[in-house]
Amino acid sequence: PASLCLCGGRRLPKLNINLRMALLRQAVRAAQAPVLRSMAPVAPAACRFLAVQPAAAKEGSPMRSLGLGEPLAKRNAGVSVLGCAIAMVAVGGCAQGIGQLFAALVVGMARNPSMKEDLFTYTLIGMGFLEFLAIVVILIAGLLLYSE
Repeated sequence: PASLCLCGGRRLPKLNINLRMALLRQAVRAAQAPVLRSMAPVAPAACRFLAVQPAAAKEGSPMRSLGLGEPLAKRNAGVSVLGCAIAMVAVGGCAQGIGQLFAALVVGMARNPSMKEDLFTYTLIGMGFLEFLAIVVILIAGLLLYSE
């Protein structure tokens, strides 16, 4: 209907989305202005949340304000926890490798019992490599978790 159209009843030409959003924001502010002015004498403290004020950056600090709240001082804690959890998946791979290593030892001993000592030596060498890998992964996960 022409009463709801902001341009006097005629259709607007095709505009990009940013311009459309800017026009919509202006229309909403224009519609809310009389309501907010009428509420101001009654409850000025209740309307304070409607104004977003940027946080002031201290002089000499490397942080700068983005204009919509607190400046970004450090990264989010959830990102480091997520990185640590993804790194810890490799520990599960090491555990699976140790399980396969001993399963192969049992199968090798069953097939050729005379090579039991040699197979056990090779198994311990392989287990040492896998344990080293697991320790390195745990150290990297701790580095990801506790670094800033």
